[in-house]
Amino acid sequence: MSLSARMIAASVILAVLVAGGFGVLISAMSALDDAKQREAHSKDVAVAALALEKLFGDLVTGERGFILTGEQRFLQPWTEARKELDRRVLEFEQLSAANPEQLQRARQLSAAIRDYVLFYSEPLIEVARTNRAAARGEVAEAESKRLTDEIRRRFDTFRSEEDALAAASASSADRQSDRAIGLAVTGLVVCAVLIVLFGVYLARSTARPVRAVATAASRLAAGDLSTRLSRGGPGEVGELTAAFNRMAEELELSRAELESQNEQLRQSERRKSELVRIVSHELRTPLASVLGFTSVLLDRDVPPEEQRHYLDIVNSQARRLSSLLNDFLDAERLEEGELELSPKLIDMGAVVAEQVQLYKGQSAKHMLDAALPPTPLPVHGDPNRLAQVIGNLLSNAIKYSPDGGTVHIEAEQVDSVIRVSVRDQGLGIPEELQQRVFAKFFRGDADVSGIPGTGLGLTIARSVVEAHGGRMNFESARGQGSVFWLELPIAANGP
Repeated sequence: MSLSARMIAASVILAVLVAGGFGVLISAMSALDDAKQREAHSKDVAVAALALEKLFGDLVTGERGFILTGEQRFLQPWTEARKELDRRVLEFEQLSAANPEQLQRARQLSAAIRDYVLFYSEPLIEVARTNRAAARGEVAEAESKRLTDEIRRRFDTFRSEEDALAAASASSADRQSDRAIGLAVTGLVVCAVLIVLFGVYLARSTARPVRAVATAASRLAAGDLSTRLSRGGPGEVGELTAAFNRMAEELELSRAELESQNEQLRQSERRKSELVRIVSHELRTPLASVLGFTSVLLDRDVPPEEQRHYLDIVNSQARRLSSLLNDFLDAERLEEGELELSPKLIDMGAVVAEQVQLYKGQSAKHMLDAALPPTPLPVHGDPNRLAQVIGNLLSNAIKYSPDGGTVHIEAEQVDSVIRVSVRDQGLGIPEELQQRVFAKFFRGDADVSGIPGTGLGLTIARSVVEAHGGRMNFESARGQGSVFWLELPIAANGP
């Protein structure tokens, strides 16, 4: 409501309140009729209680008659009462609902009757059908008497309480009639007081919210974007506070988005700086080798056997450059989510064996020990990408074992996966660095140790394995070597 509409509404309400003072007298007179209706309702409740008590008596009578005689016709009252029990109990509880305490007593009484039927009467009748002597025993009779006496006691309590309620209703009607005139006069006085209070309220309901908005706007201008106003307020004031809160929320959200974007930009700048540093460092050595040896071949008369040696070096360094560039391109594709695979059914054992042959001659200090099963290890995967992963693990095992040693490669089927592991006897990875091994550009102590690399190989390898639905991890300790392993789902239609 607008403020003008609220003022008009307040005037109308006050007029109604004044008229209401006179209406109190009429209301008090009608209270007498209400009391009479409550008294009549109490009688209805009492009648329902008597009917339910009679029904319970029929249950007990039919039950005892059948137990004593064993004749089915004596069970007829019990059967008919059992059919009527749920309806009568529901009617009894509904009539008692007007008074919470009586409703609680009615529910307890109904529950006691149901328990009697379900847990005593029905089982006792079943016993009587086969062993009437047991059903007529002293224990059964004593229990029956205890239960029926308890239920009848509850009936007596309920009726006495209902009678007291009826008497209280009649007494209340008399008192209300006496109070009617006094209430009417009091109502007129209250209405006069309310007129003054409403005037004060209307003044405060406009001035206070406007002051609150002004104060909050000052805090917002000072940079406190968490400032909010209490919701509500009359008409235009409520709209103003709601609009202010929406504006503050949007400003806070915009600032959070800007901070997030700035943080992403800062991270991007850090990655670019790191990439430039790594590229300049890693490309310098092979590029210098290529340029140096090609200059020698161009400027000097080199014997054929030396030419072959120099060309091998140039070829090796050029391949290294190509590998580095491929790593950078793969890292960019991973960043953009565009890593492409060309999966087909392959033998993972053959892929491992091929990579082992390629890397056997890389270092005279290292021996590659491959353990491959005689049967194929079928997976659905991109053979080039998986060969890249195995090659990266073998290359790392050789690089990070500068003193040489044996590199163990094992491929096997474990349950429903193909597992490939590469174990070296190298430097190992300190525990404090292990959580960052698969992070992009992370190289640990490699720079200090003079081990070349970009810090992208393991990142790319793990992404390729996960793109095949597999997983990759490692175990390592400082000075005790490392074992890197990967698991790929076995091909369902493999050989």
